[in-house]
Amino acid sequence: MAELQNGKIVKVAGPVVVAEGMLGARMYDVVRVGNDNLIGEIVELHGDRASIQVYEDTVGIGPGEKVVNTGAPLSVELGPGLISSIYDGIQRPLDQLVKAQGSFILRGSALPGLRRDVKWHFKPVIGNGTEVGSGDIIGEVQETTLVLHKIMIPAGVSGKIDGLREGDFTVEETIGVVHGKDGQTELKLMQKWPVRQPRRVTQRLNPNQILLTGQRVIDAFFPIARGGTACVPGPFGTGKTVVQHQLAKWVDADIVVYVGCGERGNEMTDVLKEFPELKDPHSGEPLMKRVILLANTSDMPVAAREASVYTGITLAEYFRDMGYSVALMADSTSRWAEAMREISTRLEEMPAEEGYPAYLGARIASFYERSGRVICGGAPQREGDLSIIGAVSPPGGDLSDSVVQATLHVVKVFWSLMARLAQQRHFPAIDWLTSYSFYRQYLPGCFEDAAKGQEFAAMMQQAMNLLEQESQLVEIVRLVGAEAIGPNERMALETAKSIREDFLHQNAFHKVDTYTPIEKQYDMISLILHFHQQGLAAIENGVEPADIFKLSVREEIARCKYIDYAEKEKIHAIRDTVDRQIKALYGGSAVETAA
Repeated sequence: MAELQNGKIVKVAGPVVVAEGMLGARMYDVVRVGNDNLIGEIVELHGDRASIQVYEDTVGIGPGEKVVNTGAPLSVELGPGLISSIYDGIQRPLDQLVKAQGSFILRGSALPGLRRDVKWHFKPVIGNGTEVGSGDIIGEVQETTLVLHKIMIPAGVSGKIDGLREGDFTVEETIGVVHGKDGQTELKLMQKWPVRQPRRVTQRLNPNQILLTGQRVIDAFFPIARGGTACVPGPFGTGKTVVQHQLAKWVDADIVVYVGCGERGNEMTDVLKEFPELKDPHSGEPLMKRVILLANTSDMPVAAREASVYTGITLAEYFRDMGYSVALMADSTSRWAEAMREISTRLEEMPAEEGYPAYLGARIASFYERSGRVICGGAPQREGDLSIIGAVSPPGGDLSDSVVQATLHVVKVFWSLMARLAQQRHFPAIDWLTSYSFYRQYLPGCFEDAAKGQEFAAMMQQAMNLLEQESQLVEIVRLVGAEAIGPNERMALETAKSIREDFLHQNAFHKVDTYTPIEKQYDMISLILHFHQQGLAAIENGVEPADIFKLSVREEIARCKYIDYAEKEKIHAIRDTVDRQIKALYGGSAVETAA
């Protein structure tokens, strides 16, 4: 390899700096730019002339200043200390920078991602003399009460292990040595990985298990699988960020990585304030004990937005390789695409549609393709999964936007947020008529009882049919009135309204309604459809639909979502009330439906 040479700046164009004299430089090498040592990355090479995207503000940088090549790609530090951390887009610890520098990050700051002064108790799980290879688990560190951090052999290292011992170590201290064909390699609690390179896996598996979120419209109608991908597009004010926050709080994953990619500062502030105060619903411990936050707001340098997505996915892959279920929220990928467009413009590349670079679709696809349910590399054999949920903010909510379309080509779940629903105060504002999920066939597997799972899937299909029927009838009713349609159609309209208001609408700020277990979702939709079947039976016996709609049990069904599922017998009691009140209208017997 050619000897690395330092160059000098010849041109500055916003976040892009051009330097010459960069002999030996490679694509994506990290460089230090100017007298302030700004962090940058080489994105284009022509001979000894390099174009560099700089991850910090370039104001004051001028021609003639030096550029130092580190010779290494942009990498993240992986090891104990990641969980509960708050980083910027290039893994600088914001909580430590605040203590050291105040509220604003000074240019050229270079604090490492993992603290060097903290000792972690390492416990080996294999003995000395064992033959090891890439990805093998050699020991454990109890990082938080919720996360057992598994120490793995770095990629490309194999041989016989020696000197492994239990004790307290910093991330830089040697915990053992591997004697291989090419000499010996010292093992540490920490390893590094280039962010643009996917981590290796042994085998990719079919993502056939549903990732439960406790959000009824998602779990029941448009579920995402473990290792799946989802897209949440919508205009301003429709609740993209609230959906992302809800998923980060309640998703049934071992680890959550939340990437704030160029969002407004106040939204990221909400995350930074709320998350440390939240309790994990599954363990009762603070939620931050299984969360990593990357905060990269819209007033930070544009190039850092592009890096934050790759930093986040690499951290997520690392925990997936331990055998964990990991969920990554990217909010929002539109800001990432805008950063790409900005850099592409500065590089004077030929623009494609809407000014985005021609490789936009390829970059978005390569990001989402790093998701999946996999058999991890190394021993012992273990299975991990990484699910990606990306918010998209198209201008004016235009779903024909290039970023939305490029995303829809690769994701398997589409949660379409509608301004109309948000204006009606219907949250989550996910439109049930235009959204879709390719994982719905795996929904029955959420239940231990296979028959119950099949029944739930059938009920959800019936509920969807009623909602579609409502969309066809509502225009007729608007034009000629409800009296112009038959009593069965009026019953269908009333049930569809109940599905919308009592099941799909969910209050994120109510202590009970914010999270709904899948078993409760089954009981809720079963109750609504039971009322529908009993109402149709009453209509057949000559009862007026208006009399059915006036029954007091309608109010009990509406309040069902606020009943704690620990008291599920109260929900079951409402079913009996439905039978009793409808029977009283015509003196008949209740129609048998699914329990």
